[in-house]
Amino acid sequence: MEPRGTLRRRIGMIRRCGRASTAFLAFSLIVIAGCTSSHGQPTSHRQPAANPVRAQLTAFHGCADALASLRKSAESSVGPYGLPATASASQGALSAEGAGGASVAAGARVDAPAAAAAGAGSAAATSGPSASPAYSGTNDYQAGVDEPDLVKTDGLRIVTVAGGVLRVIDAASRTVTGRLNLATAMGYQPAEGIGYQPVNLLLSGDHALLLISDSVASGAPASDGMPQSVSGPLLLLVDLAGQPRVMSSYRIEGALVDARETGSVARVVIRSQPRLYFPPQRGTAQVGAAQGTGVQTGAAAPGSAQPGPASSAALVAANRAIIARAGLDTWLPQFTETAGDVTIAGHVPCTAISRPAVFSGAQLLTVLTFNLASDSLGTGEGVAIAADGTIVYGTGASLYVASDTRWQVMPATYGAAAVQVQHPRTYVYRFDVTQPGPPRYAAGGSVPGYLLDQYSLSEWNGYLRIATTTGTSWALADGAPAGAQTSSSAVYVLTIRGPVMRTAGQVTGLGISERIYAVRFMGPAGYVVTFRQTDPLYTLDLSDPAHPRVRGALALTGYSAYLHPASATRLIGIGQQADKMGHVGGLQVSLFDVSDLASPTRLAAYVLAGASSDAQFDPHAFLYWPSSHLVVVPLQRYDGLPVAAAPSGPQSGALVLGINGMSINEAGFITQPTGGNADTAYGYPSIERSLVIGQALWTLSDAGLMASSLTTLRQQAWIPFT
Repeated sequence: MEPRGTLRRRIGMIRRCGRASTAFLAFSLIVIAGCTSSHGQPTSHRQPAANPVRAQLTAFHGCADALASLRKSAESSVGPYGLPATASASQGALSAEGAGGASVAAGARVDAPAAAAAGAGSAAATSGPSASPAYSGTNDYQAGVDEPDLVKTDGLRIVTVAGGVLRVIDAASRTVTGRLNLATAMGYQPAEGIGYQPVNLLLSGDHALLLISDSVASGAPASDGMPQSVSGPLLLLVDLAGQPRVMSSYRIEGALVDARETGSVARVVIRSQPRLYFPPQRGTAQVGAAQGTGVQTGAAAPGSAQPGPASSAALVAANRAIIARAGLDTWLPQFTETAGDVTIAGHVPCTAISRPAVFSGAQLLTVLTFNLASDSLGTGEGVAIAADGTIVYGTGASLYVASDTRWQVMPATYGAAAVQVQHPRTYVYRFDVTQPGPPRYAAGGSVPGYLLDQYSLSEWNGYLRIATTTGTSWALADGAPAGAQTSSSAVYVLTIRGPVMRTAGQVTGLGISERIYAVRFMGPAGYVVTFRQTDPLYTLDLSDPAHPRVRGALALTGYSAYLHPASATRLIGIGQQADKMGHVGGLQVSLFDVSDLASPTRLAAYVLAGASSDAQFDPHAFLYWPSSHLVVVPLQRYDGLPVAAAPSGPQSGALVLGINGMSINEAGFITQPTGGNADTAYGYPSIERSLVIGQALWTLSDAGLMASSLTTLRQQAWIPFT
């Protein structure tokens, strides 16, 4: 079993490599990296998006129509080695990378400008014995829309899961007041996934929703004799009043994409593929199931002969015959829900599925709705789209699910190699979540290119802003791959009225031969970072949706991978320093003045050679506490010392920086005690999260929770996870 911190760093390392060098994804032969230093001239114009109707959804005319349409689309898209699949397991999956944003959770006292800039909710602590002090919550992107994370707090208690054990810590007494071994409570065996992966949480009053990305339960063999194992997300509704107890469990086939919570209502997004088994052929080796699905395909074994045209056609015909025999249940993800002694089982109804004009029949996207104030999870009231989705972005009124075809691969006509989809587009589906119950599909649209993450999306004043990159980018040292198309980035402004989200205006030509590394939208302004050799920070005026325009650009060495508003006129950037050739070499934290969009400036920079931080690729790991002007981020350093007083050798801990006026100063470095369940690959437990409650700065690792003084950073309490 790998500690949670190790798993999360591995995913982070994969993404960091993608930011600066050529990265080949399994089955895809695609390249994701930075681009050149020739920026070109951005252009602003109003132009409708091509083929917007493709994203418009319509309902099937009954279950018979749904089955016939799904079969037909799957038969059209199947190849000799199976259906098209999403190649990237790291894109959009709710895992170590997270999908955090920039705000301070409700209940925290914050400076008004910073709260307004970040879109954060805030409330003064109330008087009385049950009042909670000022506290920081999950670093959410949108005010009032909570995102799942490794730790949650309401200012009175801290709730987290480590090693398969849920713990409730009283913030005032700094003691564990509740403990629940999840595997024991559920009667599961270790092989079923609990305790072997990060567990994310959502909190609503005395109830917590635990989201376990993948667990496995045995099932009966399928009709074709293939072993059937139900692999998919496991959701647990836990009562935190008194000793924690599982009130309800919910398992569904597929892969967990992400979730959002507004009030007490959680929307959980699931991606699934049909349970179609394509047996491996002679001279091939079984690749196995696509992530989170029962789909199996065959791939040529090393050194084996590739099938020729005749045998390839025969394989396609055989696969189509399997699809023609499949029933509707093959496409509908199954679920089971247990509350007490009552278990219900079912699947997403065919009447709840919509489809775009063109679809492959290989993917189904399901949005589940749960009221966390209730005593059970119920059926989830799933609504589904015959489409794929990898990125979730939510507001108080809308839930967006986006997918770009860059991550989709088609089986090659001959041989086992996968063919990458050319000229990728991003498809965005909007759901109305203003009413209780299942969300209502409201609109769809598409734009050229691919997204970085949820920060590439922003709803504002009846429009959706989308930042994408088109073309191929690569590291300087690797050279251009065959068939590479020069990359550039753009920001599109789409209307959200009506069933089709149409382009109202756009800015193109950002960072010619570069790609996007960070995006931040703040009201009528937008900020885009592209990188290959230098880091242009583009400032955009989006106040007129029909005529968005670039106002300024600031070229620096290195790049920012995450941008966080410190106020209405200040941005904090965290990323990597780099030399003039684009070779990265250490952590870089920048403070930008964006009060004048036409002339952005960098006021200060903090650089630490040989260091990196999880906050570069997981914004949930980033903490900015406005009242103290402190930034806290996890830090791993591979040479030298974070501070002069630290022991020699590799370091792991939390770096604390002070943002004062026009400067960035190191305030200290926090390490946790060694021992227990600590992942000490870097000398000390790997700190993953930090939060503030009152005058205490809490840090979380696999090893435990530690409280330190917010002013002196001295240790006040240590709660080991033993």
